[in-house]
Amino acid sequence: MSLNNVVSAERPHIAFFGRRNAGKSSVVNAVTNQKLSVVSDTLGTTTDPVKKAMELLPLGPVVIIDTPGFDDEGALGELRVERTREVLRKTDIAVLVVDGTVGLTDADRSLVDEFRARKLPHIIAYNKADIMDDVPAPRTGEIYISALTGEGVQRLKEMLSVIVKDEEKEKRIVADLIQPGNTVILVIPIDGAAPKGRIILPQQQTLRELLDYHCSVICCQPEELSAAIAGLHKKPALVITDSQTFKRVCADTPADIPMTSFSVLFARYKGKLAGLIRGAEALSGLKDGDRVLISEGCTHRRQCGDIGTVKLPAWIRDYSGAEPQFDFTSGGSFPDDLSAYRLIIHCGGCMLNEKEMQYRQQAADAAGVPMVNYGIAIAKMNGILDRALLPLTVNNEY
Repeated sequence: MSLNNVVSAERPHIAFFGRRNAGKSSVVNAVTNQKLSVVSDTLGTTTDPVKKAMELLPLGPVVIIDTPGFDDEGALGELRVERTREVLRKTDIAVLVVDGTVGLTDADRSLVDEFRARKLPHIIAYNKADIMDDVPAPRTGEIYISALTGEGVQRLKEMLSVIVKDEEKEKRIVADLIQPGNTVILVIPIDGAAPKGRIILPQQQTLRELLDYHCSVICCQPEELSAAIAGLHKKPALVITDSQTFKRVCADTPADIPMTSFSVLFARYKGKLAGLIRGAEALSGLKDGDRVLISEGCTHRRQCGDIGTVKLPAWIRDYSGAEPQFDFTSGGSFPDDLSAYRLIIHCGGCMLNEKEMQYRQQAADAAGVPMVNYGIAIAKMNGILDRALLPLTVNNEY
């Protein structure tokens, strides 16, 4: 699978952690064979996580992340350490780089304990093997390398490749819900918020998967749906819509044709579907002054009628009959303390990897705060959630 075929959110995220001057950045540069990170003898040269999507043999398409030293000090150092901990949320495989001339410190052991607590696959790479007096035989999950001479670097990449293959899961957005040869209709509104010259990522990924599984795909706008269905000799196997037009598409799709949305499909693809469905129940119980967090995984230019900051708050007020207080986050920003919130509403997470989306859901669960995603929330507020979920019952998923 080539780099161009895999979006960043779908690639394994391999992050390199370690104390300052353990040689993290040198190891990253050696592994990638690029000057991805600045290298210096000065403590704390890496001040922010450095991320690069690339194709790395024998691993294939990956995202490599270099992080600041987790032992950084001072007020600014604390901020850097916090950024490093944020990277942990999206890490699929961790590499702990240890100064081999010093050995494993208590700080290193603490990070290994955190990897284990998160059930995060990891490798301990002892760097500077070229200047060690004695290089012991490595234990399972360990390797001795030299970023300077290249000793052990290829072996490290091979170890990472094995973990990548072990962690690969056969997950599908929609292909397991249909059969090759089926016709599927994608309802894609083209309005002021639609990016010019392209369609958004969930629509792209769904379309590509359907084509890969040899389905016929009809793309139309909401007002064209009835004509598209009427023009078919055989009814479509599924209608998938942008959640913003759920109500109209539901009305225009005959009851004997399964219908759902891109966001509902991504609820199960990236997160834990059953928990998000339960979270929808909190919408009707909102009261005046309740704090609601609306979180998006991407950063985009807000426009008039933006779904996250304009449409959803308006729909929630109408549905609940209350005046909640809304907070908004986007991109990698997500609060550490969620206890003040009555409800979290999250986008489909197409720009976040599965690890990050599930971290956010687990954080909400730990705080006792219900969480729902856009599509499920919109379907619930329009009274069509059962219908939107019906295509997914094929696999008894909730």
